[in-house]
Amino acid sequence: MTDLNTQLDALRHEIDTEMRRVMGADGTTPDSFDGMIHYHMGWVDADFKQQVAKQGKRIRPILTLLCCQAAGGTYQQALPAAAAVEILHNFTLVHDDIQDASDTRRGRACNWTIWGAPQAINTGDAMFSQAQLAMTQLVERGVDPAIVVTCMRRLMETCIALTRGQWADMNFETHDSVTTAEYLAMIKGKTSVLIELACELGARIAGADEPTVQHYRQYGLDLGLAFQVIDDILGIWGDETVIGKSASSDITTKKKTLPVLFGLSESAGLRAHYQLAADSPNFVPRTVTLLEEAGARQFAENHAEQHSASAVHHLNAAAPTGEAAHALHALTNWLLQRDA
Repeated sequence: MTDLNTQLDALRHEIDTEMRRVMGADGTTPDSFDGMIHYHMGWVDADFKQQVAKQGKRIRPILTLLCCQAAGGTYQQALPAAAAVEILHNFTLVHDDIQDASDTRRGRACNWTIWGAPQAINTGDAMFSQAQLAMTQLVERGVDPAIVVTCMRRLMETCIALTRGQWADMNFETHDSVTTAEYLAMIKGKTSVLIELACELGARIAGADEPTVQHYRQYGLDLGLAFQVIDDILGIWGDETVIGKSASSDITTKKKTLPVLFGLSESAGLRAHYQLAADSPNFVPRTVTLLEEAGARQFAENHAEQHSASAVHHLNAAAPTGEAAHALHALTNWLLQRDA
């Protein structure tokens, strides 16, 4: 894992450098327009002074680079697309924080809590456009313009899927009941389609044939679905000393995750229990017991295993080569076997 971490850190540095170039972060103090963007990215503080704050793991853009290299291209070709994927992801976070009324992101105050929702919406809009501009720069890396147009189209299609996923998530808040099928469709839009795109773009930029591109695409989709379902499982049964947060948080907030939705659909006892306040005595342990009795944990684990197996199958079918292939397999194994 140490060698993999070293390789991933090197790719993160390349991605960060490319994003800074695209987003005009040259180390000087930005004006407030750029500053709000750079603040969200973790490059400056709220006074727009340079800093390095906690940032994401950059898994999506890393997958773009590794898939490109494993499909016969070079990761340098795909850097603009990797930057586009990560900028797009962060645009959705800026807007999601407003829509979800979240106060903090990665341990810092969200943009909207500092500068207000209207300015934060504008920041997200700018980042959305910067993601598109980043993608156009593939031409400068020698990528066939026809491939660039296809990549741009796929980026826009993914944006629509992402917003549909967010629509479904917000819509669920007004529903008394949500089916597991509806939930899986929602997480496909909110989580999986961007990982799907990240992998597909890498293969397209490398010039892979269409069957190979589709294997990388399905690999990313299944990887994203498995990742989210595993996250749902850890949100209830994870080891708190490993995941770094209360394993009961999803229960105390009555979050509608896959195990909970399945349990509620199967157990009248759990439905009655969920009418109680979350701070009621023994609410959490009793909920866990009822979930397990309803088979909710096994149901979720089965889904995670199915998507994990499909992801590995499609990755193998794509026949990745070279050092990037080893990194992809190692990264996939880590993401699907993680306990945090």
